[in-house]
Amino acid sequence: MNEQSREMAKIAVKCLEDKKAENIQVIDISAISVLGDYFLIANGNNRNQIQAMADHVEETLGKAGFEPKQIEGYNTANWVLMDYRDVIIHIFDPDSRSYYDLDRIWRDGTPVDLNEL
Repeated sequence: MNEQSREMAKIAVKCLEDKKAENIQVIDISAISVLGDYFLIANGNNRNQIQAMADHVEETLGKAGFEPKQIEGYNTANWVLMDYRDVIIHIFDPDSRSYYDLDRIWRDGTPVDLNEL
């Protein structure tokens, strides 16, 4: 895990908090996956809020010099996947978050206290 991915995760969490994301979880996956260092999982209550969260994350990380490898699901906004290589951000609506249950799937990762980022 590198300091750059930690900084990216910290910025993304702040952006999600700014837009009133609910149930933000950060999972350190560096020891169990080659996909990246962190998974961020959060949810919003409606399409507009979810898109606003994604926009804020993308804009703020862009200003900090981080460009996404890809972003998927923005138009439907029931699950927006923002892939920043070492940091993968998932923004769900409540039903999709419950259905896909990434928190459970990635439980072998290490939960990160948001205050310790």
